[in-house]
Amino acid sequence: MTRGSSVGEKQDADERRCAWAYLSTVTRGASRAVSAAIAEHGVVEVADAVREGSAGTELTAKVKARAHLDTAAADLERLSRAGGRLVTPDDDEWPAWQMLGFDQLDTATDAEGPPLALWVWGQRRLDELVERAIGIVGTRAASGYGEHVTAEIAGDLAVDGWTVVSGAAFGIDAAAHRAALGVGGTTVAILACGVDRAYPAAHAKLLRSISESGLVVSEYPPGTVPARYRFLARNRLIAALSVGTVVAEAGWRSGARNTAAWARRLGRPVVAVPGPVTSAASQGCHRMIREGEARLVGAARDIVEECGPLLEVDDDRDAQFVRALDGLSGDLVLVYEALPAAGTCEPTALAEAAGLSVDRVRGALPLLEMEGLVHRDDGGWSRTAGR
Repeated sequence: MTRGSSVGEKQDADERRCAWAYLSTVTRGASRAVSAAIAEHGVVEVADAVREGSAGTELTAKVKARAHLDTAAADLERLSRAGGRLVTPDDDEWPAWQMLGFDQLDTATDAEGPPLALWVWGQRRLDELVERAIGIVGTRAASGYGEHVTAEIAGDLAVDGWTVVSGAAFGIDAAAHRAALGVGGTTVAILACGVDRAYPAAHAKLLRSISESGLVVSEYPPGTVPARYRFLARNRLIAALSVGTVVAEAGWRSGARNTAAWARRLGRPVVAVPGPVTSAASQGCHRMIREGEARLVGAARDIVEECGPLLEVDDDRDAQFVRALDGLSGDLVLVYEALPAAGTCEPTALAEAAGLSVDRVRGALPLLEMEGLVHRDDGGWSRTAGR
């Protein structure tokens, strides 16, 4: 390849990326009309036509209010300096199979299509992180029980190599993100505003932590402020970028049910965690289970049993986690399950948690260590990271 052709290809790629960024700013969300025009004519041609007001009567009417907002180059440069980028359908890391569900919707409105492009903050590849991802959602007004069970589930999933996807809101979302980060796992936050805006503002530090080991993602360009309808649109991306959705705690009219409804529309499993029958914060979960909208789960292994089969695609790899304990039984399973998702534990405490004698626990631990499932340090025994 000559130097001239290499430079030409880069210029073409830059032009296309600016076109995607411009159209993302103009549409501020999904637009089946714009996506269809791009598929037919190409992204650069559509962007030029929108700028010139010659995109056709119907399409021009949809985008003319923002057609003058050509900030694409500045937005791309600003995000690049912050450690982010725009991921488009042109890119290898575009999560293509996760978006296929939108094509199967018969009655979708113009705004219910796939995202035009995704603005991403963080260095990890988007397609790799969402290949094995579980969405965890729930009420902002989480109870102590809800936060506890969310942390247990998210932590166990993250330890076993699953990416935890949520919306960075107060309550259940924050508990899920923090639990994944706390065990050294990976998490993805989907925002209803630009990735350069911390919303809620109190989660600025949390979002930065997520960007350092995972990703912060939005279909909205930098500078976009949150709005109620954008939260509803954000929910469909949580569902789309996950192989299944967990409702950890939800009231009778919780917005988490919207995410669950999107998961079902996209053909993804939905599960819900029951709570105390006296808790208003769990009535939405109980309603979903009772009405057949979600399957009941109580632990990470239940979730994987429901959602894991989606991962069995055209390759011969194991789905890796149908449990880290596959092939083990008896004392080994009991002792491993008794270990905390994070931190260390001594044999005496493990014996109490597992319901075994200390001698049996001490006999099981070296065998688990030989399997690579646990290790020992000065603080005691702990699960091996990523297992």
